This record gives sequence, C-alpha cells and structure tokens, in this order.
Amino acid sequence: MSEDGRKRRGAMRTFVVGSVIGAAAAVVATPRLRRGRRPETGGPVAGLEAFEGAPCWHYDRSQPRDGDSR
Repeated sequence: MSEDGRKRRGAMRTFVVGSVIGAAAAVVATPRLRRGRRPETGGPVAGLEAFEGAPCWHYDRSQPRDGDSR
C-alpha cells in the first residue's frame, strides 16, 4: 500500500471514530434537552416582589405621605 493510501485510511478512520463519538454524545444529551427547565416553585423571587413581604416594606407603606413624591 502506498504512503498516500495510508494517510487517507488514517484520515477516514479518524473521521469515523469522531463521528461515532459525536453521535454518542448527541444521544446522551437528547433526554436532557427534552426535559427542559423545570419551573421553580418556592424559589427566590425576583424584582420588587422580593421586598413586598419584608418588615421595612410594611413600615414604609404604613407611614403617611407628606405630599412629596418619592
């Protein structure tokens, strides 16, 4: 077999092995992608809603406003 034939065979073998490994990785990753993100229940609250239950929120809401806007 010529030197050129060995290089082609080696390149083809590398391509096939890489393809098999890539396909196996895709098969393993597919169930994870199908599940998606689970909705968070009871987790941390974002934005101003996080402060609405705080004592300082109730204190501030109970104070009379003096006419100026905050």
